Amino acid sequence: MDQNQIISKTIDFVKDKLIGAEGGHDWFHIERVYNNAQLISKTENADSFIVALGALLHDIADAKFHDGDETIGPKVAREFLFQQNIDSTIIENVIKIIENISYKSSLSKSQNRFTSIELDIVQDADRLDAIGAIGIARCFNYGGFKNREIYNPDIAPNLNMTKEEYKNSTAPTINHFYEKLLLLKDKMNTKSGKKIAKKRHVYMLKYLDQFDAEWNGEK
Repeated sequence: MDQNQIISKTIDFVKDKLIGAEGGHDWFHIERVYNNAQLISKTENADSFIVALGALLHDIADAKFHDGDETIGPKVAREFLFQQNIDSTIIENVIKIIENISYKSSLSKSQNRFTSIELDIVQDADRLDAIGAIGIARCFNYGGFKNREIYNPDIAPNLNMTKEEYKNSTAPTINHFYEKLLLLKDKMNTKSGKKIAKKRHVYMLKYLDQFDAEWNGEK
């Protein structure tokens, strides 16, 4: 089986696994991340096959939908990739992407975190989908899914969260902009990612200005 066939089979596998998923973490999210990753890869010296598989499988079993269990996603991905007779080195690189892509992973104090240009690319692609117009839509969709308040002026954003605090947060949706989304622009890894993120960051700032004005009864 050649790489294009494996990618096609992976797409079918992910689509099937994510039927009925929360709207911000469904197949269409994966597709956008995959497309973003392909775009960024054009300007980076990376293994495009690892990037493609990492992007497609990065949210195959997001821990937030599995009681915080961070081992399920890598396990499901490993089993699938093994069945495709993919080289073990490639499998391990894809698994490391899945294990290290999340924002909460960057909050860990570990000094021995995995790094690779493929992870940088997929992480940027995933973070781009968390900001801008689509990022705003995903943010409120997830907040509604968790039945969270839209905004509560009595609950201030926590700007110094640990990984565990981030995982267990139940704060209003607007707080998430200040606790994560507005921070992503300066956490991008690649030149292309940084360029795209700047435009989407500005869009979010304009949205929050409008939100504040309407919340406070301004015309």
